[in-house]
Amino acid sequence: MAFIGIIEPSNADGSLKNIYDQAERRAGRVFNILKIMSRSPAALKASMDMYLAVMFGKSDLSRAQREMLAVVVSAANQCHY
Repeated sequence: MAFIGIIEPSNADGSLKNIYDQAERRAGRVFNILKIMSRSPAALKASMDMYLAVMFGKSDLSRAQREMLAVVVSAANQCHY
């Protein structure tokens, strides 16, 4: 099994700490999908910006519809959502 070193929230500083703090305010915790990108805060920020735009930006789809699509795609990919 592959191993990727991560930076835990308690060890984060700078822009990574800011991203982690935002995640904790939004979701109550920092999920592993964010931690796995912790070695590249710029990539993590870009990923989060895209996620926020897709899930919360202006759209003809409701928030519930967007979540349903995310769940269906994750299930089709056999990915834990």
